[in-house]
Amino acid sequence: MHVAVYLPLLVPLLAAVAARPLAGRLPPAAATWLLVLSALALALASSAVLGMLALTALVRIPLVDSLGGMSRPVISQHDPASVPVAVAAGALLAAAVTVACRALWRRAAALAAAGREARGLRGTGQVVVTDDEAADAYTLPGVPCRIVITAGMLRALSQPERQVLLAHERAHASGLHYLFTTVARLAAAANPLLRPVASAVGYTVERWADERAAAVTGDRELAARAIAHAALAAAAAPPRRPAPAATVLGAVSLPARVRRAGPVPRRVAALLRPPPQPQRLLLAAAVVLVAVSGVSALEAARDLHALLAAAHAAGTS
Repeated sequence: MHVAVYLPLLVPLLAAVAARPLAGRLPPAAATWLLVLSALALALASSAVLGMLALTALVRIPLVDSLGGMSRPVISQHDPASVPVAVAAGALLAAAVTVACRALWRRAAALAAAGREARGLRGTGQVVVTDDEAADAYTLPGVPCRIVITAGMLRALSQPERQVLLAHERAHASGLHYLFTTVARLAAAANPLLRPVASAVGYTVERWADERAAAVTGDRELAARAIAHAALAAAAAPPRRPAPAATVLGAVSLPARVRRAGPVPRRVAALLRPPPQPQRLLLAAAVVLVAVSGVSALEAARDLHALLAAAHAAGTS
């Protein structure tokens, strides 16, 4: 347990470094699934080992070990963590749970508000055009999802580019991309080391929608041009998006990416190249890395159980 218990705390550092290269080299759909599932697994594993370390401090409290019939000498001799480390782990776990619960509450409230906004839009069709002169387009979560496009955005694009924009937003709607970003953000709330992974997921869902739009229109150069023109239009006339949409879709909507201009040129450049091909070796390496974290957490749990069992046996003998 002395080594295994700390590995899940270190692997998220490697995931943070690897997130951007993985997002750029793997097909967007595969990259999104890999990054989201990895973030979820790593957040759970790191939280679990923090709980195990905190437990080793808890069982050293005289009242606790007496109630549990534990032998303090056995625990002190074989404990993988010192008391300060165990106490720090408990504090980190409490902070992680608090921040994650707060993020979950805010995200759930924003999704509910966005759903109400979607239901309140005029008409019954999926696509709604507003009279706003600011250039914007986004997909609101709901049953079903609704796509909002402003008159300003439509005027900024040619007819073929509008088809790209619609295909892009429909990919967000049909793929339920807001769920991927939600899980990634909650994992990052539980473990701040995973914030680069959550940021990479925001990029890959955009790339996923870009590739879908390029496939629908059959013209990758047109798709790249449409994304560039939409970003420029949004920069010239910044959108005034309702609060629920801004909260939920900040990392999903096409024009909103212009607020952090870096990803837009990357997306355009990616569309001007052939579609990325699956890289099994890279994918396998990432899966192995996450598996190491999970197996380490399970091994640490097994060792902790054995330690507590031995301490109990010694304390009751």
